[in-house]
Amino acid sequence: MDLQLKMITNALFLLLVSSSATAQFGVFDISKYGAVPNGDITEALTNAWSDACASTTPSKVVIARGIYNLKQIEFKGPCMAPIEVQVDGTIKAPQDPNQLNGDAQWIKFTYINFLTLSGAGTFDGQGANAWTQNNCAKNKSCKKLSMNFGFGFLNNTIVRDITSKDSKYFHVNVLGCNNITFTNFNIVAPATSPNTDGIHIGRSTLVNIDNTNIATGDDCISLGDGSKQITVLNVTCGPGHGISVGSLGKYPNEKPVEDFFVSNCILNNTDNGVRIKTWPDTPATITVTGMHFEDIKMINVKNPIIIDQEYCPWNQCTKQNPSKIKISNVSFKNIIGTSGTKEGVVLICSSGVPCEDVMLTDIDLTFNGTSAAAKLSNVKPIIQGKSLPLLNSLLPIP
Repeated sequence: MDLQLKMITNALFLLLVSSSATAQFGVFDISKYGAVPNGDITEALTNAWSDACASTTPSKVVIARGIYNLKQIEFKGPCMAPIEVQVDGTIKAPQDPNQLNGDAQWIKFTYINFLTLSGAGTFDGQGANAWTQNNCAKNKSCKKLSMNFGFGFLNNTIVRDITSKDSKYFHVNVLGCNNITFTNFNIVAPATSPNTDGIHIGRSTLVNIDNTNIATGDDCISLGDGSKQITVLNVTCGPGHGISVGSLGKYPNEKPVEDFFVSNCILNNTDNGVRIKTWPDTPATITVTGMHFEDIKMINVKNPIIIDQEYCPWNQCTKQNPSKIKISNVSFKNIIGTSGTKEGVVLICSSGVPCEDVMLTDIDLTFNGTSAAAKLSNVKPIIQGKSLPLLNSLLPIP
């Protein structure tokens, strides 16, 4: 879909939701269900959701200011009418990861049409204890840790103004959703928190992330297979591992990734900037096309622009055979700032299916006061504008 048409569609959707907010809501305050500050609100919140979801008119579940404790919970539809969950307090997960099922999320929203999650509240995953138990880098059979949020099979959803803090694992997983928007959303975790991806998207269409701040210990935003028509605008990322497409290709039956647009973002002291990563020597043969990154500022980013088709962390694979993932129609435009390494642009494509239609336009990256260099393999990019010095700085591939 054309970006302008997408923005018009999103504006109409937001107007519709705002208009419904002016209608008479049925309010379901959890305090009326026995919830009290510093107490466990799992039962009260479950009952409030059940009544609100059954309402035939628009409804709102309200969690007022205060600190509350919450066990694992699923908000499941379908509901009879548009529904909102307004959280203005701080909700805390159990500190002990063994009290949560790592195969699910701490808080899960599924099978709902016209959902809004709003408020000035914070969802605190209390992940510090769990991070010390995360040995997945060395142990493939490691115990799974729970994510803060799971959004599954939702249509026409808005998540706005809330904060996700210190998740034990990923902060947000978006799966099988259509038309979901994150706006003024905040994710907070230290750089030392392992595998705490900010927003991970898979097999979803029309996902919009705007005016959002993400500080975490892994990818700020990551796209899994089957992601289509994803837009990221005005996002600040750091610390973290950057904005990533992938990793892809590790599993059979993966779906293509199409139409990713990233604009007006800042990446501050991240390990990577904007990245596409695929595994070598794996069964998947999908395509990745329509990846566009523009108007992005890099501040001391180790790898500002990178395509890595030899992605193989912790030696979990072999590079004996090249990646089968075909990457095409990719553009990097007006990307400026500072690189933390000499190689500001690294495009390592597959020897089996080289990258096609890759464009570098007005790339102005410096390393220690001089123009950053580039590494290219199995790709012949079109280089334009301020990017022309890259032609004189190509480094040999070892």
